[in-house]
Amino acid sequence: MRIVGGLYKRRLITYPDDAEHIRPTKDRIREAIFSAVSDLNGCVGLDLYSGSGAMGIEALSRGCLKVTFVDKNKIAIDTTKKNISSLGINNAEVLYMDDESAIKLFIKEKRKFDIVFLDPPYKLGRYEEIVSLFIKNNLLKEHAIIVIESDRDVIISEEYYSRRRDYKYGEIKVAILWR
Repeated sequence: MRIVGGLYKRRLITYPDDAEHIRPTKDRIREAIFSAVSDLNGCVGLDLYSGSGAMGIEALSRGCLKVTFVDKNKIAIDTTKKNISSLGINNAEVLYMDDESAIKLFIKEKRKFDIVFLDPPYKLGRYEEIVSLFIKNNLLKEHAIIVIESDRDVIISEEYYSRRRDYKYGEIKVAILWR
């Protein structure tokens, strides 16, 4: 797997050999997503359910100031750390915890994000619940972007975003929400 754009373009990253729990976002899907979200210069990002860290690393490569990576899978966390280290990235934070613990931490620390990548295990299907937690707890900056990857159509109340684009790549569905 490779980074498709920005500072680390064409650099290789590894992904865990844990196909049951971790599905790396394919290069062409990442490329389409980042073309749609456009300029990330100066943004603060969150890669929740980070897996290999590919989405967050791609965001850093394209100008994010800092990205926080969160996953409760130890193999995923170790892979993310390895990828960050191999690229010499020093503006990343890696948290080995579940989504609820991470969200509680962000609330306590009053963190705010410009872009959030949500690619939970498909069977979890808690997309609207997680998006509403971010909005109701003021964890998103004014013009934040939320990128959701799923195996089904994602239903999110229109009260949570001002603009939305949906994409389909084979069995993968991507929803991009702008606040």
